[in-house]
Amino acid sequence: MTTFSIQKTALAAPSSTLPFLFILMWSSGYVVGKLALPYAGPFTLLFLRFAVAALVLLAIALATRAPWPTGWKPAAHLVVVGLLVQALQFSSLYTGLKLGVSAGVSALIVGTMPLFTALGASVFLHERVSGRQWLGLAAGLGGVALVVADRIGGASIAGLGAVSLALAGITLGTLYQKKYCANADLRTGGFIQLAVASIVALPLALVVEGFEARWTPALVLASGWLSIVNSIGAVSLLFLMMRKGEASKVASLFYLIPGTTALMGFAVLGETLGAMMLAGFAVTAGAVHLCTGKPD
Repeated sequence: MTTFSIQKTALAAPSSTLPFLFILMWSSGYVVGKLALPYAGPFTLLFLRFAVAALVLLAIALATRAPWPTGWKPAAHLVVVGLLVQALQFSSLYTGLKLGVSAGVSALIVGTMPLFTALGASVFLHERVSGRQWLGLAAGLGGVALVVADRIGGASIAGLGAVSLALAGITLGTLYQKKYCANADLRTGGFIQLAVASIVALPLALVVEGFEARWTPALVLASGWLSIVNSIGAVSLLFLMMRKGEASKVASLFYLIPGTTALMGFAVLGETLGAMMLAGFAVTAGAVHLCTGKPD
């Protein structure tokens, strides 16, 4: 699925379809990333992810004659989003995974993003967050905690700190995208963001890891999935939904990602799935309904 086809299909798709696709695609990145990291260093894997996705988007942009930013300011805004959403978020996330933080706990930490985004949206974007939404945000935070409450033990302080930086990257990047890049073309804008992220990841991969990689079929398939499905597909859907709705409402979908990640981890990684986790998933689903549903 290319960004061009995503953009044409998503703009005409029912509003209920986009969140469903986004949650599945974004959640898969935690599990696939965990599968790939035994075969590559985190920065090496990120460079592969970003570079392949950037080349795909460049080819699409040239083939479809997509419009490029006019002037240096729109381009600079896209660079900032690329540094925050792509480079900072995912380099920190993969570092945390490499340091032993589980996919579920990583999703838990990043899954608190809706609350911080709602706070930022009310202050910087002047969006009105209703009492119903604040209730849903609070309930979602509690539900996310239930999902992986039994897994937080054993994670290193350094790993948790790295994933917390990922939370900062996606929160700030989402707000910045909504404010300055809401109308940017997904093809050329995505290329600029991913190209910048590739430039950041390459020296880290070379200097810190010596471009550590074991070229197994698992690594090739995982890096391809992360490039096409996550860096292009999931991020494009996020920005499309931000364009069509309020930042706080779209961000609330992240509350469903830890539960979905836990289910995927159970199916793919053999991680445990307990009653508390299922209860947390139900709570987060109700919380998202409160945040995104129409007032009664």
